[in-house]
Amino acid sequence: MTEQKDPLLIARWAKNLSELDREIARLALLCQVRILDPGVIERVLQKDTSVCGTPNPLAFARLHDMLMMHFAIREKAADALGQVQTVVIEDYIIERLKKSFPDSGEWPPA
Repeated sequence: MTEQKDPLLIARWAKNLSELDREIARLALLCQVRILDPGVIERVLQKDTSVCGTPNPLAFARLHDMLMMHFAIREKAADALGQVQTVVIEDYIIERLKKSFPDSGEWPPA
């Protein structure tokens, strides 16, 4: 039997992840980083500035920090909601971000 999750709890986690991911997309835009292209997130996490289309050290450092925070929050969301619900939330957020930030890269990769 599957456990039903509280819709308010799901909405709270979705809002937190959405706000954070919107800031990540904005910072990626400032640095001209195609954040959703394959391997780019890993390179940002390794502080590889070669993924930037334009130098912006402050924005890149914040982008790195926001990605670290995203993964910490995502882990907590998965613990609270379950992996499947967290993936559903992430897919929804990614689709919205692709519409708002069309130059953020392609996900899933072609």
